Amino acid sequence: MKVKAIRVHKIGGPEVLTWEEVEIGEPSEGEIRIKNKAIGVNYVDIYYRTGLHQEPLPFVPGKEAVGVVSAVGPGVTGIEVGDVVGYADTPMGTYTEEQIIPATLAIPIPPSVDHITAASVLLKGMTTYVLVKQAFKIQAGHTVLVHAAAGGVGSLLCQWANALGATVFGTVSTQEKAIQAAEDGCHHVIIYTEEDFVAQVAEITSRKGVHVVYDAVGKDTFKGSMECLMPRGCMISYGQCSGRPDPVPVSDLASKSLILGRPGMRHYTATRDELLHAAGEVFAGVAAGVLRVRVNHVYPLHEAARAHADLEARRTSGSVVLLPAMPAADS
Repeated sequence: MKVKAIRVHKIGGPEVLTWEEVEIGEPSEGEIRIKNKAIGVNYVDIYYRTGLHQEPLPFVPGKEAVGVVSAVGPGVTGIEVGDVVGYADTPMGTYTEEQIIPATLAIPIPPSVDHITAASVLLKGMTTYVLVKQAFKIQAGHTVLVHAAAGGVGSLLCQWANALGATVFGTVSTQEKAIQAAEDGCHHVIIYTEEDFVAQVAEITSRKGVHVVYDAVGKDTFKGSMECLMPRGCMISYGQCSGRPDPVPVSDLASKSLILGRPGMRHYTATRDELLHAAGEVFAGVAAGVLRVRVNHVYPLHEAARAHADLEARRTSGSVVLLPAMPAADS
């Protein structure tokens, strides 16, 4: 059968995202086919499109989606046609109307969570879970610096860190995003286009610094982020939207006994039990009101190029979602 999908035939700007037909077969042993209802857009999708992360051409981008099971392959138990499931991180290829995945990677979506909300929080939420409860375990009294505090993961980081009892610093680019970050539990919002975040953190902490920095920006903020850490602090780099950070000699960490980490979600959700536990933590946070999911931007799937352009230009905040079938406009 043929379905419509976004494909990349050459690396480049948003214009390389093409809308075309692709062939999809029946699920094999241990696989299921999912009819996607909502697709999450993540900055990592841009890394693949631009070639920062390598993938054989041509490919269908996308790391996160929620849909309805449309076919079940031989040997699959516990999943039936009609079930609502999500999948995140792997396999890549969610920018499509339907996709086949291993059944072991399917995550049941609670009935209380709608398709769009689930697709906007699954990958970002599990990433946040890894950042605040695994890579660095936030405890009450910790001080935390979150870059891109109004972004998809940044927004969730501020909320979850605040709920765990941390004092949260956050950097944003505009006054509008500063208001959102404050609503999300950021106690000290720094508009980096107007203020030096290193100086602001030093002043507010009386030059003590913070326990941990969560940095998805990369090259533009990495050096300053290291300066913001207190002795024995932890630098968590989990993205590089401004480019790869400059190399850091290991000996540079010694002056303050710093720890530097680059965690990847897949290594913390490598088993099915770990995957379901991480997803369960996210959905529990949503149900308890600890995590408020901001779905601020919704595009038709065929307009993925526009979504990418807006995300790269920092015209977005919160989560960005693509819909294979947009709801009909009110008459």
